[in-house]
Amino acid sequence: MSNSFQTTGNDDLDAVIASFLQALERGDAPDRDDLIKERPQFEEELRAFFADLDGLPNVEGEEATEEFAAGNDSSRVIGNYELVQKIGSGGMGEVWVAKQSKPVKRRVALKLIKAGMDSKQVVSRFEVERQALAAIDHPNVAKVLDAGTTPLGQPFFVMELVNGAPLTKYCDEAKLSVQERLELMVQIASAVQHAHHKGIVHRDLKPANILVTVIDGKPVPKIIDFGLAKALGGRLTEESFATHFGSVMGTLEYMAPEQAGYSGQ
Repeated sequence: MSNSFQTTGNDDLDAVIASFLQALERGDAPDRDDLIKERPQFEEELRAFFADLDGLPNVEGEEATEEFAAGNDSSRVIGNYELVQKIGSGGMGEVWVAKQSKPVKRRVALKLIKAGMDSKQVVSRFEVERQALAAIDHPNVAKVLDAGTTPLGQPFFVMELVNGAPLTKYCDEAKLSVQERLELMVQIASAVQHAHHKGIVHRDLKPANILVTVIDGKPVPKIIDFGLAKALGGRLTEESFATHFGSVMGTLEYMAPEQAGYSGQ
């Protein structure tokens, strides 16, 4: 089993599935049979989940992707947004550049769940990300502009389009000095502090989730991807979305020590 699949034998079913989907999106999901052997108490539920995972996307997800890829197909239009180009894709969702037609004309980023991937766990995490971003109003966090559901029933939300490079890539390519890098970190720390004051913990903060764009000649970092966010006190959804006992989520290389060693106590 992949070393990056971070769960323990104490996890409940939701935590196991959430961790599997996270690993799937990274491209290093564990062997399914091995996972079932390690969690025999969930064998029936996991086999049903894997059947849905294999079956539904092949029927709906690929058809939807083909429809979106058809240049003049009306399915490229979702409400006031025309999908232009896919810029990101994982095991659960896709991010597109889209053209907004009303009430203003502009380019935005539209994130939606892949057709057929709308399990309770995936939809819940998607909703947490949407609500987390909507609750935060800070110049260094990508803003949520709109949300809804496609004709195919896929939840989506619309964010400002950040034309930038990942943090470390930008710093290296721009040959920033230590002082200039620290100035970026001050902005990032301010955004994280703002999120914490709102009762939101990102839980997967890393260079790939911080894009640096240039505004008026100055580099401005923008934190994106709140898909693993946690609401302190359960304010984002009716299910509180606290971490399950023994569940470890995030990217190990950038994880806080207390998060990596989380024991549920």
